[in-house]
Amino acid sequence: MINGLIGKKIGMSQMYAADGQRIPVTVLEAGPCIVLQKKTADTDGYESVQLGFGAKKAHRTNKPEMGHFKKAGKGAFAHIREFKVAEEYQVGDEVICDIFKPGDRIDVTGTSKGKGFQGVMKRWGFAGGRASHGSMFKRGPGAIGQSAWPSKVFKGKKMAGQMGNARVTTQNLIVVDVRPEQNLILVRGAVPGSKNGLVVIRKGIKA
Repeated sequence: MINGLIGKKIGMSQMYAADGQRIPVTVLEAGPCIVLQKKTADTDGYESVQLGFGAKKAHRTNKPEMGHFKKAGKGAFAHIREFKVAEEYQVGDEVICDIFKPGDRIDVTGTSKGKGFQGVMKRWGFAGGRASHGSMFKRGPGAIGQSAWPSKVFKGKKMAGQMGNARVTTQNLIVVDVRPEQNLILVRGAVPGSKNGLVVIRKGIKA
């Protein structure tokens, strides 16, 4: 069985369990993905398949890419990712979200929302200084340097700077429901990224 799919984040909603408990869920559109290439141990040294997701206009696709896509005969694709596979797939095969089932543990990778330049309190959760009269240290980071030795600021020091817009993986999320006819997976909790953001869904490595 293939271990993952490409999809996009639709948004958040909620469901109710049989006992009446409300469950917050993220709705993911997973697939359908098309097999564009097979990689084998004989030719590439490992077993995997390359999947394509999301239609792309032909006039926005260069000739080398179009030649690669034509092997599958399903048009051009906006996103391509590679996944490990443990069964036989052929170029042109369609993979849908029924590879997952309710109760599965999955890892979802996406690009977090960009927050721009932020200070240490928002970016790292610093407490900040006293808000008393004349403190001049309400949201600052405090001293960052060293003494006479090594008289420098160490690399990796938590400081103000760009926040978000990074590749983030949330692990061990629980699949609440799978709807293959709509290509939807409902996952308990939140996943990285904004609405319509690209996500990669894989079977949980810590499940």
